[in-house]
Amino acid sequence: YSPHVRQTAEENISWDRLRAPPVDTCSYDLHISNSLFDLKPGDHIEIQWRRNREFPYGWWYGVVGHMESCNGNEIHCRCQDTDTVMLEFKQYPSSSRWRKTMINRENHREVGNEGDGFYGGIRKLYNQQEISMWQSLWPNQVIE
Repeated sequence: YSPHVRQTAEENISWDRLRAPPVDTCSYDLHISNSLFDLKPGDHIEIQWRRNREFPYGWWYGVVGHMESCNGNEIHCRCQDTDTVMLEFKQYPSSSRWRKTMINRENHREVGNEGDGFYGGIRKLYNQQEISMWQSLWPNQVIE
């Protein structure tokens, strides 16, 4: 899947833009997430996403955001204590339907629909090298 939103066919893709899947899960299988209860605002994540149920999953980069009811103040933030996690994809404008999505920590499975695609398993990124790799692949500006 291209990070530039539009469907594109690319040729002569350099090796530095390719990477092996981060986990040993088939691209058609849901990755079982084991870090959902550790997620807090500011954490970097990878999440499986696919356009429809016939497509394989690709991995997307995002960050954990604050819930709408939170003002973002670290002292008063209780986002980590809720059953819901806000995921943000900051490559999209704040008005985009793909900018944010919420998942449930307790019983997260594939969620979505044919219009917006399907979100699957989540992997928290702990390694700065992995985070930097994702950030180097993403567009330099917000996609309109």
